[in-house]
Formats: sequence, C-alpha cells, structure tokens
Amino acid sequence: MTFVTQAMPPAGMGAGTIRLMVCTTCRAPGGDPDAPRPGARLHATLEAVIAADPALAHITVEPVECLSVCKRPCTVAIAGPDRWTYVYGDLDPDTAAETLIGFAGQYRATGDGIVTWRERPDIIRKGVVARIPPLR
Repeated sequence: MTFVTQAMPPAGMGAGTIRLMVCTTCRAPGGDPDAPRPGARLHATLEAVIAADPALAHITVEPVECLSVCKRPCTVAIAGPDRWTYVYGDLDPDTAAETLIGFAGQYRATGDGIVTWRERPDIIRKGVVARIPPLR
C-alpha cells in the first residue's frame, strides 16, 4: 500500500494559486427544483469575472458536485498550497462573487490561509462551516 505524504497542487497550479470550489448541486430552500442552482449561478459569475481580469489569474474556480453542506447553500471551499482550507455556506449567489474574489486576495497574502477574523468580510465571518488543516 502506498501513502501520499505531501499534498501536490493540481497540474498547472502554481504555489500562489488559490482554488475556489463552488458546490453546484444544492437547491435554494423551498426553491424550484428546475431553476438554476444557486451554486451554479455563483460559479458562472466567478468564472466570468476571473476570466475577464488578467490580474485574477492566480484564482481558479471549479464547480464541484457536493460539499455536503446542503442545508447551507450556496457553499464554497477555498484552498491553496500549504494553507488551511475553509468551507463557507449561506452565500448569496447574486452578490458573493466580488466578496469572494477580494477574500481570495486576502487569503493568498497570508502564509497559512488564516486571515485575521476582524479583517474578514462579514459574509465570510458568518458563513464559516469548516476549517481544515493543510495537507502535508
């Protein structure tokens, strides 16, 4: 049996790259099951904003099929090499993109991914679901 002892960034991902992983499967509470999912809407907005601005090339945005936080949609995880990973829920898909992109910059500026509590945007402070230690 082989064990991986050091986490490696995905292919093409540099040491300064920050990943935003957006759950695209959760429905809004009481929402129309045929309506676009909140996470899918947020993912599309993030992808468009990041693609349009070369200064944001350090951020990758990825759709994921479930972060298991279905009771707190819309949910996003943020991760980077040698940094803590965070999961945030209860995000508004119509307004969260700008805040998430700004927060990704704050997150990237740290050595470990821990942004001082009082420097975090309000939706980040209130929406935290989990904090996961860096993989070594």
